[in-house]
Amino acid sequence: MNKKIRVAILFGGKSAEHEVSLQSAKNIVDAIDKEKYEVVLIGIDKQGRWTLSDPSKFLLHAENPKLISLNKSQESVALVTAESGSHEIVALAGNSSPGPVDVVFPVLHGPLGEDGTIQGLLKLMDVPFVGAGVLGSAAGMDKDVMKRLLRDAGVPIPDFLVFTWPERDGVDFGAVTNRLGSPVFVKPANMGSSVGIHKATSKPDFDAAVADAFRYDSKIIIEEAIPGREIECSVLGNDDPIASVPGEIIPQHEFYSYEAKYIDENGALLEVPAKLPQDVVQRVQELAVRAFKILCCEGMARADLFLVDENKLYLNEINTIPGFTKISMYPKLWEHSGMSQTKLIDRLIQLALERHEREKKLKTSFEL
Repeated sequence: MNKKIRVAILFGGKSAEHEVSLQSAKNIVDAIDKEKYEVVLIGIDKQGRWTLSDPSKFLLHAENPKLISLNKSQESVALVTAESGSHEIVALAGNSSPGPVDVVFPVLHGPLGEDGTIQGLLKLMDVPFVGAGVLGSAAGMDKDVMKRLLRDAGVPIPDFLVFTWPERDGVDFGAVTNRLGSPVFVKPANMGSSVGIHKATSKPDFDAAVADAFRYDSKIIIEEAIPGREIECSVLGNDDPIASVPGEIIPQHEFYSYEAKYIDENGALLEVPAKLPQDVVQRVQELAVRAFKILCCEGMARADLFLVDENKLYLNEINTIPGFTKISMYPKLWEHSGMSQTKLIDRLIQLALERHEREKKLKTSFEL
């Protein structure tokens, strides 16, 4: 009998998307192939403490997205590289020995998890991990950097303006709307899951939106509103990525908000596959894969697009650790493309191991 691969699922985290991460982790634990993989759960609380979680009780109020929380009455641990080169989970107190892990699956949405920070730590430790590397994660998280890279590569994107914390008192509604029109979307530059995002049509709404966005980041982005259909497409792979069938988000709220994504199961209609002509489906898939490559993504990403007048496409953004909850589009799109969540998780882990094996062959020192 083959030995099971030990997968450390890293979830929770210090970002405002902590609760989304808990839901994603639960869904992955439920769907992963237990015959092939042994799951080790490492929860990170909102103070940054790493804890070893019991799979049977790692969440409180697991079935209620409004109340879900990490069970913090667990053992504090660290992930270290042993002298043998193996990657060990070490208890910080007590005598338990959780043992080694073979690969890490980060399910940390938002800053300090999706932005290259945890990826840098794992790469420094030489441990295989699922998803984009440091560069792809950082570029995919920062909406300003992402959009500039896409724009400079000729990808059609919504027009946008960027303001930093020192410029906050000079963000003027009139000047912004003269450039971008009205309404506009105000967003923290480094945040996901629609946290801190507002649609503004008046100066009072705009000023409140700017103030709220600056609560989450020291840089904000303000985008023109594109009056089109919201199309999403999942991408999977390393060097030769593939795209899923596209899906369509039909918000029942004013826009596809945090509540619509993760709290209210009726907050949006998810039409999968999207009702699109085949030529448009192909263009969506090609644009999603192109953006994935431009931003140096690996493993997985979800591309969000707008379709205007049934013909023109705009790439809105890429998410390198997309939601993996039971109502999230990333796994749903692959299910409708013929890949179950169990097979999808297996493929993501195998992609991580393949990349690590390839990178191990690279030279790390200069020889004359």
